[in-house]
Amino acid sequence: MKMGMKARGRTANTAIYIFLTLLAVIWLLPIAWLVISSLRLEKGAYTPYVLPKGYTLSNFTRLFTERDLFDIPRWYVNTLIVALASGTITTLLVLMVAYTYSRLRFKSRKALMNLSLVLGMFPGFMSMIAIYHILKAMGFDKSLASLIIVYSGGAALVYYVAKGFFDTIPKSLDEAAMIDGATRNLVFWKIILPSSRPIVVYTAMTSFIAPWLDFIFASVILKDNYQNYTIAVGLFRMIERENIYNYYTRFCAAAILVAVPIMLLFIKMQKYYVSGVTGGAVKG
Repeated sequence: MKMGMKARGRTANTAIYIFLTLLAVIWLLPIAWLVISSLRLEKGAYTPYVLPKGYTLSNFTRLFTERDLFDIPRWYVNTLIVALASGTITTLLVLMVAYTYSRLRFKSRKALMNLSLVLGMFPGFMSMIAIYHILKAMGFDKSLASLIIVYSGGAALVYYVAKGFFDTIPKSLDEAAMIDGATRNLVFWKIILPSSRPIVVYTAMTSFIAPWLDFIFASVILKDNYQNYTIAVGLFRMIERENIYNYYTRFCAAAILVAVPIMLLFIKMQKYYVSGVTGGAVKG
């Protein structure tokens, strides 16, 4: 009886491993194709064969040497500036709002929380035309500052993950510090945040990745301002009908360069990211 149950257990585990392996292969195939295409010597987006007839690194080097039509280095820096600035602002706003909702009790608190939650459920692109005209009236259209404003403007609406994490931190920490004379502000910056590294990292990562990869808002707000393009908008221009034949392999190379910072960041911060999602606060 026990031997039969063990055999069935091993069979089930084997089936799970096979299934997960298939999923991994399916997930890795597009990435492998992207890498192979970035090293392909032949031009064009389509070839009747899988492996290239020739390989070259010039698709990467030409991104930095041939900048007349597609200024990838400039767009890369633009994207980095926007992602860092909006990520910093968003992280601070989210954490402060989440801590306020978690610790303070005030009139209309629940109403504000529910309103923020409902508004956060609406996709941002529903209002992007109105946002563009507001920014244009303020003189911020087609600028990197406008992107920073847009990406960080609704930060307070996504407080719920951070609030759930702060709820797991004992309130006795706050109370003990306040008995010793600490202000609420000092408690937040000196006690709660140092104890909340997972949620800080999680919030910072998600706040950084969103503007780094966004195309819709950037394309609407920046319009034809070539110098202020972000990398997502610039890459899209590379695969338009008139450019795709000559620039497809360079597009693949640029896409890899865009993915590398995110990949390295996630690998480095993975343990904090998982703890932030699951609410792994230090108990005590």
